[in-house]
Amino acid sequence: MTLAIKQSTSKTSIVRPCYCGYLHADQQPEQKKQVISIALVLLSSLFATELAIGAWSHSLSLLADAGHLLTDIAALGLTLAAAWLAARTPTERSTFGHQRIEVLAALLNGLGLLAIALFVTWESWQRFHLPQTVLGLPMMLGAGVGLLINGVNVLLLHKQSQNDLNLKAAFLHVVADAASAVGAIIASLTIYCWHWMWMDTTASLLVAILTGISALPLIKQSLGILLEYAPASIDSAEIAASLLAFETVEQVEALRVWSLTANQIALIAQIRVAKSMSSEERDRLLRTLQTHLRQTYQIHEIVLQLESLELEHPQFHPLLHQSLTEHVFGKTRSSSR
Repeated sequence: MTLAIKQSTSKTSIVRPCYCGYLHADQQPEQKKQVISIALVLLSSLFATELAIGAWSHSLSLLADAGHLLTDIAALGLTLAAAWLAARTPTERSTFGHQRIEVLAALLNGLGLLAIALFVTWESWQRFHLPQTVLGLPMMLGAGVGLLINGVNVLLLHKQSQNDLNLKAAFLHVVADAASAVGAIIASLTIYCWHWMWMDTTASLLVAILTGISALPLIKQSLGILLEYAPASIDSAEIAASLLAFETVEQVEALRVWSLTANQIALIAQIRVAKSMSSEERDRLLRTLQTHLRQTYQIHEIVLQLESLELEHPQFHPLLHQSLTEHVFGKTRSSSR
């Protein structure tokens, strides 16, 4: 339980920018679904192209990227389905709505990225022991097409992914594809100019490492939200101190802060105030505290319970203040006398 007690009556003002680290402009569901659909069509066409050219040129990096694209297509399909489900209106059972479906989809996408990285690493290790001849020019052509299409997808998803964890997962998939394309272009140039066949495998291994590294923060953030952790940039002790800065607030107890989604934070707390406060003063204080939390910490799901500091202790029957043994033996000694 969090307990904060006022030490001083001096007023201080804590004003900081948004603590959650995300933009808070409401995402338009239809626009988001349209962007995902366009990216899905582009990736599907790129998958067919890279698979054909990779098989022709015997390029592991292109074939690995084609496999990566197949999982990306599945990930974007999952993202699109999650966006559709999240847009559904809340029900009596799902009072917060269905937005956490997108967080779950982001977690699955992050785990998918990690699995891809491990698979490509294994394939690269196998290719180091069994090198194959790679055709440089076809490989360069496939990688160039991949870079072009993935560049378009990066531009489509970048702005939308800033305040949406699900789209952030899709954006990381596309960035990994673009990095794969850059690595394949560099490898194809060295193969064509100097016949360094090992560069194809090296490029695949480097892309796998970058993909795995990009997946770990996404997995960590998704798990943090599903486990109802507070955002890393929010300090509950500082929130309690800012509430105590109000003159009529004496104690802050049972303060709980957690993330509902990547850009939706909830807070509950018990606020102790002076018993002499009238109901109108309590209502005014409640509105002031809620406005403070919204403007300073960007917390919009707020439940505050105001209680008097000097609570009267309930009067219990005398029997409840002694044990059963004391009650029985006490009566026995009284009767013996």
